[in-house]
Amino acid sequence: MHGPGHRPASQAAQTAAGTARRARLAPSALLLVAVRRRALPILASLAGACLIGLLIYGVSSRSASRTLDELVARHQYPLAPDATRSLPILAGHGESTLASLRGKVVVLNFWASWCEPCQIEAPLLERFQSRLLAHNATVLGVTYLDATPDSESFARRYHLTYPNLRDNSGSFAHSYGTDQLPETFVIDRSGRVVALYRGEIEEQFLQRALAIAQST
Repeated sequence: MHGPGHRPASQAAQTAAGTARRARLAPSALLLVAVRRRALPILASLAGACLIGLLIYGVSSRSASRTLDELVARHQYPLAPDATRSLPILAGHGESTLASLRGKVVVLNFWASWCEPCQIEAPLLERFQSRLLAHNATVLGVTYLDATPDSESFARRYHLTYPNLRDNSGSFAHSYGTDQLPETFVIDRSGRVVALYRGEIEEQFLQRALAIAQST
């Protein structure tokens, strides 16, 4: 028999072992808590920096296109960006520029062989090309980040007769705020952007371009 103030020997041993285990675990647990407390502010700071970076990127990536669109909407028609930049000719050798077409109304169309809406636009643009030529105007296609053999195959498939240049780096398209396809800009005889459409154009847009060519 044990007195009221005594525990059985086995129970006392178990209690002592448990206390020892807790003592050994305590430093590890404290270290984990400390690491977590330090990591949370760091992670929060990184997340905040990433968010700010994304916001800055989003604003900067949209600012060029938004500026161009707003100017056209206010009838403050800007000069076509990078008009003197030389780009390789798709079908043939050498290079050419948008500026070489000064004096013509130009329907500048950014496209690529991998762009499905471009496949719908191409026959429409080709149909209007002869009508535009009759009024000293033309379509000018510019491929965007497209492999040359694929672009050439696309041009043959849709029997494109209008001139096409290659924007291999995408920098020319980016000067128009273009990073999605298709996008189309109407440039008047003085080299100013007077209309634009971001997306797949319809015949109504080309009718407007033709009207500009007929009236100037």
